[in-house]
Amino acid sequence: MAAATIGVYFVFGSALAVPHSALLGFVPTLDSLRALAAGVITSWKDVVTTVAPLTVADGFGIMPFLLVLVAAVLAGSLALAPPARLGACPAGACLIVQIALGTSSPAAPIVQGIVFAVVAVGWLALRQAWAPAETVVSLGETGQATRSGTRRRLATSAGIIVLAVVAGVVTSGFAAPAAPRYVLRDVVIPPFDIHDYASPLQSFRKYVRDDREKTLFTVDGLPGSARVRLAVMDAYSGTVYNVSDTGFGSSSAFSPVRANMSAAATGTPADVHVEIGALDGVWLPEVGAVQSVTFTGARAEDLGRSALYNEATSTGLVTASLQKGDEYDLQTVVADQPTDKALAKVPFVPVKIPTQEGVPESFAAIAAKATADASTPIEQVRKLQKYLADGGFFSHGLEGEVRSLAGHGAARISALLGSQQMVGDDEQYAAAMALLAGELGIPARVVMGFYPGEDAASATTFSATGDDLHAWVEVPFAGVGWVAFDPTPPKDHVPTDQATKPKSKPKPQVLQPPPPEQQPADEPPTVPADHGKKDDKNPAAGILLAILGAVGIGAGVLALIASPFLVIGALKTSRRRKRQFAERASDRISGGWDELMDRAVDYGTPVRTGATRNEDAAAVRTALAQPSVTVLAEHADAQVWGPADPTDQDVDRFWQHVDEIVGDIGRSHGFWRRVGARLNLRSLPLGTRLERWLPTPRTPRPRADRAEHGQNGTDADQQRPQEETA
Repeated sequence: MAAATIGVYFVFGSALAVPHSALLGFVPTLDSLRALAAGVITSWKDVVTTVAPLTVADGFGIMPFLLVLVAAVLAGSLALAPPARLGACPAGACLIVQIALGTSSPAAPIVQGIVFAVVAVGWLALRQAWAPAETVVSLGETGQATRSGTRRRLATSAGIIVLAVVAGVVTSGFAAPAAPRYVLRDVVIPPFDIHDYASPLQSFRKYVRDDREKTLFTVDGLPGSARVRLAVMDAYSGTVYNVSDTGFGSSSAFSPVRANMSAAATGTPADVHVEIGALDGVWLPEVGAVQSVTFTGARAEDLGRSALYNEATSTGLVTASLQKGDEYDLQTVVADQPTDKALAKVPFVPVKIPTQEGVPESFAAIAAKATADASTPIEQVRKLQKYLADGGFFSHGLEGEVRSLAGHGAARISALLGSQQMVGDDEQYAAAMALLAGELGIPARVVMGFYPGEDAASATTFSATGDDLHAWVEVPFAGVGWVAFDPTPPKDHVPTDQATKPKSKPKPQVLQPPPPEQQPADEPPTVPADHGKKDDKNPAAGILLAILGAVGIGAGVLALIASPFLVIGALKTSRRRKRQFAERASDRISGGWDELMDRAVDYGTPVRTGATRNEDAAAVRTALAQPSVTVLAEHADAQVWGPADPTDQDVDRFWQHVDEIVGDIGRSHGFWRRVGARLNLRSLPLGTRLERWLPTPRTPRPRADRAEHGQNGTDADQQRPQEETA
């Protein structure tokens, strides 16, 4: 069966799981077989670390095909072998695994649950109805009784199915709102950390200074007014703007590229071709909301394996790093830029933005003053943009330009906003506007990218240089999405030298020591990559809570797993106590013998239906090599059928002999065999009787057997039915 399953997996997997690698879509090839072999190990990881929806065209069909194949083989194998009812277990396990590997938004869970329950209960009922009768039928029974029992069982099965459907529908109508659905993709962290790379905004002045005339990359087919995005940053640490690390949906939620990205994007479709020039690093120039990426050239395979994309920010990167000559094609959707009139009454989207750290307290007063007369959300943002773009001056601080320090730390932005004349470039103005917006509760993020000047805006081919590098701010509006705002003054809006010179005061002529060596003004500050927010509080409490939570979850899982075994043990313990402490002494003797027989049945002893105690003893002596059980059977008959009731001492000695025999049986078997016997369900009554489900049921001794020993049986014996039918 295992060999056949492996063969089916590789023969049919090419057509059903990886048709894009098969010849003509269904003929196995070396590539499809290699993908199927590797997919047994890697497909599970790929599914839970990739943003849904997933398609077969991207190679995500291996996991569902393998899961259903294994579940079907196991279910079929168990259904054909006794006990057949276990065949429903693999189907239920398949459903559970499918939910765990799926998304947090279920598709018709009530319908799925009802259908699964109806099919499972119906199948179990039919299997029970088809099972042959295994209990003794009196010679006086007629076929009419058998047919009546069959009809009764079928009617009961139908009633159970109807009851399951009605109960499911009724309870679903009164059910509370669905709680959050936790799946593996919500807790599994993709094997990629964006904070392994420095913030791209730190390199802004370097690109402007060193690559001002170099062609960094070329874009063919760029739609008019479209921008090329390089990176999006929404977390500020007081020193640098960087990508946040708040999980899925954040600016760090990168996943492998696939063929159906940005499915909900609206706008103008475009086909764009990008060729890399002098640009290096991991950040991939992107246009609009990318739906698919196709790499070409000599490094296409390496770039395709290492390419990642973030739908929340419409940015991408390649961990293999870009090199000159790399090329790729984009199928993308470019959103239309709405007008202020269209946004007049549109509110902000309450997007979760990380708490900005190290922001000076004076920024709140500056933001409130700049937007004092704004009455709508769009007016607030425009006021901030106008405050910076119209009230500031532009300078990169390069040779021949007015002094302007690089960087966007809190001290640099404070100097920009606190000076009589604000001087800076896109790096400072974009960071300043985003921080001021955050002080007003406006969600904002900084975007770094490229776009051509006004003289080349209509050209379809865009050769990006360091002089085309920009940074802007994006704010989300309801029903529209993220809208771009440019707070940087025009490049021709530069201050005069006199305006930027600080006022000097005469000082006494005192010999001063030589000043320490300083960093050049046009160099970006050396700042390590921001690795997310640091918790200034003592982490001991958080660690303790995490440990306690993990222990609690583990204990709950163990309790859930062990609950069936605990129930079985409790039922057997309760049964023993009831027998051992029955009201009549003869019933306690009979209970002790029944306890011994049930323990023997749990060890697999084939006790025949309707046998006497001597016959039961012979079966136990043969199967378990316990000769003393014969003497105990004779003793039990003498005590039960004797002229006088046994004394309490007789009962205690009898139960002591029973425990000794049971102990000898356990010691003659291994540990796992003893555990299996302890958890065996064969000797337990479930509902009417468990024997109806088991291949070798035990039934009470008929009244005819008691006649051989007289009429002094116990009340428990006299209450047993004369005959039982299946």
